[in-house]
Amino acid sequence: MPDHMTTPPAPMSTETVLVSRSRVPRRSQDMRVALIHYWLVGMRGGEKVLESLCRMFPQADIYTHVVAPEKLSKTLLDHQIRTTFVANLPFVNRFYQKYLPFMPRALEQIDLTGYDLVISSESGPAKGVIAPPEAPHLCYCHSPMRYLWDQYHTYRDGAGRLTRMLMPHIAHSLRQWDVTSAARVDRFVANSGHVAARINKYWRRDAGIVYPPVAVADFAPAAPEDLGDFYLWAGELAPYKRPDLAVEACRRLGKKLVVIGGPDKTRQVLAANAGDTVTFLGHVPFAVLKQHMARCKALIFPGEEDFGIIPVEVMASGRPVIAYGRGGALDSVIDGETGLLFRDQSIDGLTAAIQRFESEGLDRLDPKALVQHAAGFDEGNFQRGIVRELLDLGVEAPVTATG
Repeated sequence: MPDHMTTPPAPMSTETVLVSRSRVPRRSQDMRVALIHYWLVGMRGGEKVLESLCRMFPQADIYTHVVAPEKLSKTLLDHQIRTTFVANLPFVNRFYQKYLPFMPRALEQIDLTGYDLVISSESGPAKGVIAPPEAPHLCYCHSPMRYLWDQYHTYRDGAGRLTRMLMPHIAHSLRQWDVTSAARVDRFVANSGHVAARINKYWRRDAGIVYPPVAVADFAPAAPEDLGDFYLWAGELAPYKRPDLAVEACRRLGKKLVVIGGPDKTRQVLAANAGDTVTFLGHVPFAVLKQHMARCKALIFPGEEDFGIIPVEVMASGRPVIAYGRGGALDSVIDGETGLLFRDQSIDGLTAAIQRFESEGLDRLDPKALVQHAAGFDEGNFQRGIVRELLDLGVEAPVTATG
């Protein structure tokens, strides 16, 4: 696949912080920066992080395994994007995850000679590059690869017969490489306390915590007279997100629930026994999603996520969150102040949580306070957090005017 080359836009005005350690840092405008991302086939949370890094380092080059340019933002396409040999394998845009065993070698073949700073964005394989001796390597970790570690058995049980047979052999070697390559990173940054704990568990490395950037300014509360009487579940209808709990709890309680997201096959299965109080909208335009976020009684968030951007978006819309009290929700939802945390991830546990939410009047929390809380997760806070982590490595780092 050919490299993508365009002229980057002029850098935004910056404030620059310098730190002096054993060497004098070079000016950030003169540094050669390499951004390593696992794959670029859409615009989800990981790609939003990469976008923000691109705004911090407008001169940076991007390296990835596979790219679908038609699905990327202009911000990413304004940078030179280089791919590994994985991009040349058959049907890669559709089956890129099947090529996981080839990715460690592909990463190690990337020539980063001449770069002054390497920042990897890790969720799939990205951190395993070999940085030049003089170039610090910062890894922003969305999650250690779930299918190798804590969710290995879940992924294997849900795979096809051939994959189930191969996974024990492939995963064993990949885990060894994953731990070994973690030693090449100079500093880890996690997107939540939950992920920082998993980094320590599986890689035996400490990690700073910098929450991912959320476009909180894109959301706003609804007028009091426009509020609805329904709960909301939104996102990908993946089993680990537990939409089934939200559907069944609301069915039992006779509460209205709006479910937004796909895929259609899962939606149809859930809808078969959902009852009359649950409405499935499938995929909707962003404007429709925002409207439901601003009008719902609360978001129901019953899964365990690494961070979870949707709860922050709902709070930026002035509405509270009922969340399972594990994972990234512990970093964003304050029990009794911005919503409710429940500990029993079951239908009975969620049913009790909804009843408590209503009995304690948490649906009447001040929308302004919720918006103010969500503002702490904006892009500026993310960029300032990255600056702090880079300063610990003795690296000059810019904060763009957006921060």
